[in-house]
Amino acid sequence: MDDATAQASRIDGYAAALLDVARAEGDTGGLTDEIYRAGHALAGNSELIDVLADARVPAERKQGIIDDLLGKRASRVTVAAINFVVAAGQARHLSDIATRLADLAAEVEGEVVAEVRAPMELDAEQIERLTAALSSATGRRVQVKVVIDPTVLGGLVAKVGDTVLDGSVQNRLDELREQWG
Repeated sequence: MDDATAQASRIDGYAAALLDVARAEGDTGGLTDEIYRAGHALAGNSELIDVLADARVPAERKQGIIDDLLGKRASRVTVAAINFVVAAGQARHLSDIATRLADLAAEVEGEVVAEVRAPMELDAEQIERLTAALSSATGRRVQVKVVIDPTVLGGLVAKVGDTVLDGSVQNRLDELREQWG
């Protein structure tokens, strides 16, 4: 087994374990979504991930950092799940584990994950409309997972499997530039 295959297997294992925790808590959808958002938010800060992945930083310090960042924003289960992944030496794979967790949870429901990058948080009504639109566009039942991405200046970028639907302002400007040569 090569390194990439071994790492993919570890990611699957951690994701499956976190899915089991979410099931045991009786809130698979809510916890999966929260772990997904927290995992991607933390992974988006490379300096933070460097600290969380550094073997020289004591485990208690890493746990304190995660507690400070997530303690008031996330459930105790999500904080514990993120701490578990970091303590296991998998901080650099946090977003991959969170993504795989979301994929596994969606598969159980007969759905696929639609990762939506947006410049700000979306409300429940926006997510509902987006879910309906992406389901219609892809012909599949989707679970929308929103990632706040300040590089998306306006609009949204959605990824469902290998399909990318780019409705960002930047993409529209690029298309206009192309048309005007």
